[in-house]
Amino acid sequence: MSVLRDKNTQTREYRTYAQRVHTILVEEGVCELPGKEIDVETPCGVFKGIEYPKNICAVSIMRSGDSLLQAFTDLYPDAPIGKVLIQRDESSPTKEARFYYSKLPKDISNMYVFICDPMLATGGSICEAIHLLKEQQVPEDHIVFLNVVSAPEGIDRVFAEYPEVRVVTCAVDERLNDDKYIVPVGVGERE
Repeated sequence: MSVLRDKNTQTREYRTYAQRVHTILVEEGVCELPGKEIDVETPCGVFKGIEYPKNICAVSIMRSGDSLLQAFTDLYPDAPIGKVLIQRDESSPTKEARFYYSKLPKDISNMYVFICDPMLATGGSICEAIHLLKEQQVPEDHIVFLNVVSAPEGIDRVFAEYPEVRVVTCAVDERLNDDKYIVPVGVGERE
């Protein structure tokens, strides 16, 4: 995370580290799913392994969430992808989220859903996305939210409204400022 936050990090290095962080997030997110023990035949005997559900999909909160999709599709190239457009209303003092669009996979109610959005500030966008998934009959405990940086206020809101959703994040920063931005700032502001 230090490389991603360093203002002197060059674009090529930033992209390499960001992709690695995104891959780790997806891998950690999968570990949040219920696994079942299986026997795997090896050349030398039987290995006790874990099998995770295959009925998974990713839903990106456009546009920033798309940055996490590459890591997801690299690991799960056959998994369906959904998109939602939810943006916070910058003209509002509370910066509440507004829903604009969704395109979700068929049978999403039978899937484990990874919601991708790199920043969790107020929690408005993610809570709106979770609400949308619940309207599609996705069980709350089938939702894993993947993000890179969180504010405590956003995490508190997600767990207050949706206590069974799992959140996988790389960093929890100090707080939100008066403009509802995460403090300290410094991930993704590339020239």
